[in-house]
Amino acid sequence: MKTYTIAGTTVGCKVNQYDSAAMLALFSDAGFKTVPFDEIADVYLISTCTVTAVADKKSRQLMHRARKLNPDAVICAAGCLSQKDGEKLIEACGVDVVIGNVERTKVVDIVLDALQDKNKKAVIKKIRDESVYESLSLGTPTEKTRAFIKIQEGCNNFCAYCIIPYVRGKARSRPLDEIIKEVESITKSGVLEVVLTGIHVSSYGTDFKDGTTLMTLLTALDKIPTLQRLRLGSLEPVLINEAFCNAASKISRLCPHFHLSLQSGSASVLGRMNRHYTPADYLEAVQFLRRYFDRPAITTDVIVGFPGETDEEFEETYQFIKTVGFSKLHVFPYSIRTGTKAATMPSQIPNAVKKARVNKLIALDNVLQAQYIEQFIGDTVSVLFEEPNASEALNYIGYAERYFSVSAPARPNTVQDVIIKEVSHHTALGHIADDSENG
Repeated sequence: MKTYTIAGTTVGCKVNQYDSAAMLALFSDAGFKTVPFDEIADVYLISTCTVTAVADKKSRQLMHRARKLNPDAVICAAGCLSQKDGEKLIEACGVDVVIGNVERTKVVDIVLDALQDKNKKAVIKKIRDESVYESLSLGTPTEKTRAFIKIQEGCNNFCAYCIIPYVRGKARSRPLDEIIKEVESITKSGVLEVVLTGIHVSSYGTDFKDGTTLMTLLTALDKIPTLQRLRLGSLEPVLINEAFCNAASKISRLCPHFHLSLQSGSASVLGRMNRHYTPADYLEAVQFLRRYFDRPAITTDVIVGFPGETDEEFEETYQFIKTVGFSKLHVFPYSIRTGTKAATMPSQIPNAVKKARVNKLIALDNVLQAQYIEQFIGDTVSVLFEEPNASEALNYIGYAERYFSVSAPARPNTVQDVIIKEVSHHTALGHIADDSENG
């Protein structure tokens, strides 16, 4: 049998990246040889995203690019845009196989059929009918420092701006034993840090009937001797109460970094977004975290220019961000997604206004990041070093437990203690604690 080559690429979030890596692992197990995406391949696997119009465009561009690279290749589009647009992508973008967010475990057989019979095919199941987590795993990861492990799929919230529940389906949790097995496997192979990710991590376990919760999972993972660091992906503020923080503070490997989705600091905007908390609720969650963790990193997402957002409402968000004192912001302009409630709301905000508001929050983010990192000058922090620092000879860049970047003359793929000396361009500079006498 011929040895086929496959090239893969991913648009979008860490969940999509996990799904893509898991599908490529299935191809590898079937004897396919993986090559870079810019090379000639027999098969191109494109994991698509549809969270914004920009993501749609980028996904389609990659399909056309793959066709130009090899006109005879089988091009497989998977993921969220595929789930939304289905067989339309075959005609519009010249792909051969379209797979949504179900049946991904069958991707090898589907692609082999296309290779042998040259039949174009769309395999799109109704995502809302799915109630069981589809088991995918990374296999043996190539990355030896940090791995993102998917623990759940789907979301039940239906925020007014978000298309994801329509293309990912209802919340479905991955079985506890599967997660433990995968974390044990990858940490034995050299992964030092595991990040738990999902479409709605906070809902983990809510579909189980045995009482399993996210805290059950954290407690179980904390007992794995080969796991050095554990980090949580994006969380909903409604999850964060005193009981959760008290229990989480006892998870020895858990990094004191919490990404709490905000989206807006205005109560009226949050209401229109169908977010299930107020700014006061959010602030209380942050206060609980700071009560139980020493200077935790609080990062967040913010959407500006949501339909009807007035200057006064934006100013409420701006001031709320200053009040919280985040360690880092991810700022996005609102993007219309057809099929969502917000797409038909009146008073859509002009792009020029969105851009100005984005820029104002980015400027604030620059200040907040510097303020947060500077408080660690003179302290010793634990850092996972991952890659060379291109601007500093002999130095490597890594992330502290509180998720700020650190540069020091360290060994790659190691966790080392670093004494912070100064901050430059949102990167802490320091030296290895063992070498402090030479610092």
